[in-house]
Amino acid sequence: MDKANQTISQIITDYLSRLKVEKGLSYNTILAYENDLKGFFDFLETEEQVKELDLIKRKDLSNYTRFLARKENAPSTITRKIASIKGFFKFLCANYDVKSNPVLLISPPKMPKRLPKVLTISEIEKILKTDLTTLELAIIELLYSAGVRVSELVELEFNNVDLNQKIIKVFGKGSKERIIPINSKCVEILKKYLKTRELQVLKFGKEPYLFLNSKGKKISRQFVYSIIKKQGEKIDKKISPHTIRHSFATHLLERGADLRVVQELLGHSSIVTTQLYTHISKKTLREVYFKINN
Repeated sequence: MDKANQTISQIITDYLSRLKVEKGLSYNTILAYENDLKGFFDFLETEEQVKELDLIKRKDLSNYTRFLARKENAPSTITRKIASIKGFFKFLCANYDVKSNPVLLISPPKMPKRLPKVLTISEIEKILKTDLTTLELAIIELLYSAGVRVSELVELEFNNVDLNQKIIKVFGKGSKERIIPINSKCVEILKKYLKTRELQVLKFGKEPYLFLNSKGKKISRQFVYSIIKKQGEKIDKKISPHTIRHSFATHLLERGADLRVVQELLGHSSIVTTQLYTHISKKTLREVYFKINN
């Protein structure tokens, strides 16, 4: 069929087919794109009386964003819908005779900052006192004592752990090296785990990584997530390894640690990211105050 004579519906079908082939997107994702685009063009036809691609203006997109907001769509939903429309118009400009892109300068609504979930010190202690294997205990303790990312923990090598100096060396985002101190309690827990690890090495052979699974191989991210999820159930909370990292940072700040020190320990490239934890600390202080003064 001649592209010039295709309807908007046919062009959408063409676009979705390209997405499926070139990006390998799932059925549900393709369906979400389709619904986003059909919703937008239905709005144009019924509310703006715009039925042709070349007649769509930037104001139509702005009106649609306001329309979605009036319908009480969440900012995340509006952001996704605008992203779907932007992708479609990028495709139009590249493959069809569409000269201008009306969505090029449209900005999605500002997303409200969500404070990360944080555990209390007593909740952390409760988890660490439950029935754990030496491997599970070592993983949870290191996540909390060092605030490492799950990827850093999984990739941590045996030779980068110095229990005498009480430090570990991890490689974060962009392979950026970071030296992190660990406390005496963490050292003792790791020493106990290393005895188990020695037996695995004797049985399965040497591996460079610190944490090994039951087959003597490097543990996976999924393995760590499953451990943390299981521990969260014991305190009736849905948590992840990142929850432990957030708790590490928050507890340090609540105890008076300098923001720059926490930034360095977490491996944040910008202190703006670390500053989020100051909001959590203030929130926690308010909660404690009102509990005492109620």
